Amino acid sequence: MRSHRPRSYRPWLAFALLAAIAPTAIGAETPAGSSAVPATVAAKVDEVLATETGSSDKLQPTAAASDEIFLRRVTLDLHGRLPSASEVTAFALDPAADKRAAVVRKLLADSRFGENWSRYWRDVIMYRASEQRAQLVAGVLTSYLKDSLNKNKPWSQVATEFITAEGDGLEKGETALIIAQEGKPEETVAEISRIFLGVQIQCAQCHDHPTDRWKREQFHELAAFFPRVASRIILTPDNRSISVVTTEFGNEPIERNGNRVRGSAEHRMPDLKEPTARGTLMQPVLFATGDKLRGNVKDSERRATLAQWITKPENPYFAKALVNRLWSELVGEGFYEPVDDMGPDRTCDAPQTLECLATAFASTNYDVKWLYETIMSTQAYQRTSRSRRNPDQPAFTANVQQRLRADQIFDNLLTALDTREQVGFGGRGPGGPGARFGRGPRQSFSAVFGYDPSERRDEIGGTIPQALTMMNSSFINGAVDGRSSRSGLGRLLNEFKDDRALISELYLRTLGREPSKKETATCLAHIADTRSRTDAFEDIHWSLINSTEFLYRR
Repeated sequence: MRSHRPRSYRPWLAFALLAAIAPTAIGAETPAGSSAVPATVAAKVDEVLATETGSSDKLQPTAAASDEIFLRRVTLDLHGRLPSASEVTAFALDPAADKRAAVVRKLLADSRFGENWSRYWRDVIMYRASEQRAQLVAGVLTSYLKDSLNKNKPWSQVATEFITAEGDGLEKGETALIIAQEGKPEETVAEISRIFLGVQIQCAQCHDHPTDRWKREQFHELAAFFPRVASRIILTPDNRSISVVTTEFGNEPIERNGNRVRGSAEHRMPDLKEPTARGTLMQPVLFATGDKLRGNVKDSERRATLAQWITKPENPYFAKALVNRLWSELVGEGFYEPVDDMGPDRTCDAPQTLECLATAFASTNYDVKWLYETIMSTQAYQRTSRSRRNPDQPAFTANVQQRLRADQIFDNLLTALDTREQVGFGGRGPGGPGARFGRGPRQSFSAVFGYDPSERRDEIGGTIPQALTMMNSSFINGAVDGRSSRSGLGRLLNEFKDDRALISELYLRTLGREPSKKETATCLAHIADTRSRTDAFEDIHWSLINSTEFLYRR
């Protein structure tokens, strides 16, 4: 039972209605700095992909998605929200042949693009944090990422700023990656490799990689770029400080209360047979390119050099890592899966297509918005969706249905319910330093619906706690109370006297589309069978919000 449902609620009716009205199985100019036209590159990508995947009787490519589905998909992908009713209508009536490209450029130019994707990258970094107190800088990290993405900083610049970060974590969001790993060289370089190179070299820390060709020495050569870095955390009643600090002296790192507060002059690979021995002194070498740095170099030069080598076009992993990750997010499956495991001994679906797109991306000086626009211009992105394919079927024959992230679900609830977000605990709003750790509805939804965005998409599914949250949340049920003039539904019931018009409005607000004739007929029949118009629309609205379609992007 829904504990906060209005007194007239009849659960069997709402669940029957849910099954009937939401049957879907869930499933301008080139950006500045770009040298390749997105549409031209997209056409080439489609051509190469078609050649690589060939024709197959096992699974045929789907048709192009309708304008209605495309608009919902692209708005969810770029802004994390549903299109408004007016946006749906305007897009449907627009006769322009290039309206799809135009709406992508418009969405990319809106600040909500950075807001949506900053939360994605925040979770990429924070979900694998070894230092849980680093969550205190999550809000600052989100603000930094939002600003960087909206300004369209080259991805090479973003990577460099994370790799070379230093200073106050409560002011500089780029320090969060190092702080999240306690400033420890081994954990920090493992995350840098995973996020910016798509290579999980951390498995070679204690022994040669068991399933890839990386050697233990290569891991510790990478760690040798970071020995002089530490993370200093002070949390007292009169002083709160979280910072990345560096040192150019000392033979051994200093730790206090498990917190690495000072680095060491050089990095040594531990001797597994003699743990108390000093270990082998390591020279900084980037495994991906073989570039070597001389010993006894200042921290600033070490990390700046590492950033330069990681982001140079000759590095075979840097551009591919972001292309693979964004292709997976937008098309629904990556060339490599998981997206952060692209080792040389891994299997790649359509390697020539990945190479084609990554080479073009690098030629734009790593223009992130260009990459979004190009992927969204491909046939692979614009096809209708279906459930994930079987392993023996060809890849990229359809856009793959996928579950929305926690923040996206919550933002769409705000739209569907016509309500505002409450300020979190301690006066911290959605973008504040403690935004993820307040006590408001957003934080509650993040705790239940959150997931590591680097995980394989087919491993992310619904849970019983998630279903119970959607059914029993006082936040949702209060807004679906049609008898309250302060609720979104209460206002709509007063505004719309025509039942068909209100049904259409609820579908647009909740699912981003018009209802089908069958869905409209089902809703009208339910209204006719229910004594109270208010009760009937409460059931309809609640059922739409609890539908699978609401929780998925298709």
